[in-house]
Amino acid sequence: MALPEMADDNHDFLPIEWEEAANAVAYDSITSPPPICVICGPPKSGKSTFSRHLVNVLIRRYRRVAYMDADVGQPEFTISGCLSLTVIDEVTLDLAIPCLRTPERCYFFGDITPTSDPKVYLAYVHALYDYYHEKYQQAVVKIGVPLVVNTLGWTEVIGFDILVEMLKHIAPTQVVKIRVSAENMNLPPGPFWLKDGPAHQEVTLVEIKSNFQNSFKELVQPQNDEHLLRDVRLLAYFRKCVPNNMSLTTVEELDHELAVHPPYEILISSVTFKQLHPEIPRADTSSSIIVGLAVSSSSSEGLPCCVGLGIVRGVDTSTNTLYLITPVPTSILENVDLLLHGIIKIPACLQQVQRQMASNTILTN
Repeated sequence: MALPEMADDNHDFLPIEWEEAANAVAYDSITSPPPICVICGPPKSGKSTFSRHLVNVLIRRYRRVAYMDADVGQPEFTISGCLSLTVIDEVTLDLAIPCLRTPERCYFFGDITPTSDPKVYLAYVHALYDYYHEKYQQAVVKIGVPLVVNTLGWTEVIGFDILVEMLKHIAPTQVVKIRVSAENMNLPPGPFWLKDGPAHQEVTLVEIKSNFQNSFKELVQPQNDEHLLRDVRLLAYFRKCVPNNMSLTTVEELDHELAVHPPYEILISSVTFKQLHPEIPRADTSSSIIVGLAVSSSSSEGLPCCVGLGIVRGVDTSTNTLYLITPVPTSILENVDLLLHGIIKIPACLQQVQRQMASNTILTN
């Protein structure tokens, strides 16, 4: 199996309506503070693609753009299961492929949907926005940093309630709503989140249609497989364990290199292992254990900030040692005191890594 390849630049496939909407957000308010724009709409409507394009347009004016990844199932710049704030200072030429970046602030939720713990999910969203507000809105800076928020594609029941709470807390200057042909999937008209909220909020609503050209739709949604995209992100992330100058062309080669990669050793007594969402059943935890590497109470909100992910290769109880595969630098790992285990699993194609883990004692408490 070949490793995923880069696709060609697909900017020309964007609908004109989308171009106009992005320009409106970036340039309509010449004298006002930088925009805070939330992108929302049904699943597979193009929120992620539009948000990336909007970031590119905003960079031309502001040079830097903050991006909040609030879609734990299909984030843009991190691994699934994470909520993050990333500051971007260069244009993303390709809107169709995963583009991993190191976030400025990240929380490991450990699930691909907020239903397992909506309160914790919203706490992370609020903490990310508050961090942005304190650092980039209250601080005196020569050129402001706009914020783009990509949301979940869940517009009903709990998903709708979560979106309403997000919008109330963030209080965006612009909201871009993407509509699909199935009206029952679309969000309500107008500033729906303000109906039971504050009396007045200055907000500009921009509505666009999800009307990709066929060629573009096929390009940005190859095989329409969300599970595959999550695996691709994980493979790209752990590829960073291997030196950049090492040529790897297949997943099998990456699998081998990860299996022989010298692990980082952690004293079990120096870390706390926390099971996230314990009510969710798991068929085989020991053979697919990925953990969020966190520093407890490292934020002003008292929430554990995630510095990266790791694969637990095994545990030697005789030496009280846990063995971890991760691309996170040692200087950062030395501060990790919390291992968070959710439902994010190792891609099935990493068979050598799986077998190696099965042959070792795995921490399960």
